[in-house]
Formats: sequence, structure tokens, C-alpha cells
Amino acid sequence: MFTVAALYHFAPLDDLPARRDALRAALAADGVRGTILLAAEGVNGTIAGTPAAIARALDTIRALPGCAGLEWKESHAAQMPFGRLKVRIKREIVTLGQPADPARRVGTHVPAADWNALITAPDVVVIDTRNDYEVAIGTFTGAVDPGTRSFGDFPGWWAANRERFHNKRIAMFCTGGIRCEKASSWLLDQGVDEVFHLHGGILKYLEDVPEADSLWQGECFVFDGRVAVGHGLRQGAVTLCRRCGRPEAACACAGAQNP
Repeated sequence: MFTVAALYHFAPLDDLPARRDALRAALAADGVRGTILLAAEGVNGTIAGTPAAIARALDTIRALPGCAGLEWKESHAAQMPFGRLKVRIKREIVTLGQPADPARRVGTHVPAADWNALITAPDVVVIDTRNDYEVAIGTFTGAVDPGTRSFGDFPGWWAANRERFHNKRIAMFCTGGIRCEKASSWLLDQGVDEVFHLHGGILKYLEDVPEADSLWQGECFVFDGRVAVGHGLRQGAVTLCRRCGRPEAACACAGAQNP
């Protein structure tokens, strides 16, 4: 059984090439696989390994400047869900393409236990900030689907639709929380008064909220070999299309033979 850790933290990082090389060496020596992204704004990634190896990897990442408050979510996989380890330097650790500084301010974090009450309030609009193929296999009841193909499309969608949500409180969610950190920070800078987001993301909700009480429908796409997880973070039944690499429920290859 492997431990899978989805992690992120927004904090100013410098000397990125040296930090990349040191981090890659430390994780590789422990057999850890997955992807870590480093940028001047922080760190983001999903990695897998033995429980002991992941514990050491998290200690190493938390030792980065300003990263003691690292957010991470653990789940499990029967088989190693990654083929190799990648540690890369990027312009952003999650690409919005607009100025936003989650290290300065973000929306109000809402614990999983309080999420249902928030999103069923009549003055709240719930927005799924994930990509269209993720939304296609699962989302919260009543959530708005922006239909975006990438997170960088979100600002344009908001600009075209913001009048629809006049006088509404905004509640957003994503897989593990990082996209909402950035999107909520950006929305606050756009003058939106009240922005909330699900703390720990869908993964935390599926872990903490009993299925009988859940407002989640379907499965949650994850960026590793498991493809999707359901309630209790159990591996789901969703598979990828061998032609286009998207979840079969969201691909354009319906009826086509997958060799």
C-alpha cells in the first residue's frame, strides 16, 4: 500500500534551481514518485511512496523557506500511481494567468463539516473551479460548471458572467484547495465582497463527510494512476480513454473503439 500526498503552499521562494535539485535528490533517494512544481510563489504537487518515505518528503518540503504551514492531503493506492519523479520550475504553481497573491489574502476557508449548510443557503452560488473533464465525472449538487478547459480560462469566464451572481455570496471548490486559494484571492481583488472555499477541497470532504449526508454526486478526478476516487477516498471506477487521455465520460470518442 502506497501513501499519496497532494500538497501545496504559497510562500515566496528564491534560488529555485538549487532548491529543485536538492528536493529531487532527496525524494528520489527514498523512491518517491510524482510531480512537484516550484515557483517564486510557492510549491505544489502530488507524490506517492511508502508511508515512511512520504513522511520524510513532507518534512523536506516543509523545510523550504516559509513552508512550515504546508497543506497536504493523504490517501492511499494499492499500486504505485506514478511512473517517475518530476520536480519542475514554473512561472506559477497553479496557472491562473492573472495577478493574485494567496500569501497575502484569500477567501474564507469553510471546513468540510460546514460545507453543506453553506452551499444550500439561498443567497449562495456554488462554482466548480475545475476543468470541464473533471466536472463531467462528479460535482456538488447545484454547482455552476464554468465549462473551462483549463484554470487559466476562469478569469475570462468570470468577466463574462459576473453579473449573473450580483448580490450573491460566492462559494468555490476544487480537488485539494489550491485553485480556490488563487481564484478567491483574485476575486477579492476584483471587488467581490464575500468569497468562500472548501478547506482541503473535495478530497477532504469525501474523507470527512459520511456518504449518507453527502451532496457530492459521482467521483472526483485525481491526477495520478487511480484516475478518480469516491467517498472514503476509495479508488473509483472511472477509466481514461486510450485515444484522447481524458476520462471516458468526458471524452469526444464516444462509440469509437479504444484499441
